[in-house]
Amino acid sequence: MVTIAANSRYLTTPTATFTQADGTPVVYFTRRFVPQPGKFATMQWHVVKQGERLDQIAWAAFGDAELFWRICDANRTLRPEDLTDEIGTRLRITLPEGVPGVGDA
Repeated sequence: MVTIAANSRYLTTPTATFTQADGTPVVYFTRRFVPQPGKFATMQWHVVKQGERLDQIAWAAFGDAELFWRICDANRTLRPEDLTDEIGTRLRITLPEGVPGVGDA
């Protein structure tokens, strides 16, 4: 059994089991694909300021620094640091995947 934190990007990712040659089962996550941008409703936009980190932006937006990956998904990036490298970058802050919003914020 695999225990996953409620704020993990892998919470809804299926698991599979590989059986080693000695018969030992190894549970692993299957591949997680980044959802398409259309699956997210925009809550707000954030403009990156000098010295900001993505965990700080996630804390301000969601009250949970570990949800930085939601900002990565919404902005189609795999490398969090790419989103804060340039001052003035406009980041889309969204509701969780599949949660409908009210238009585009």
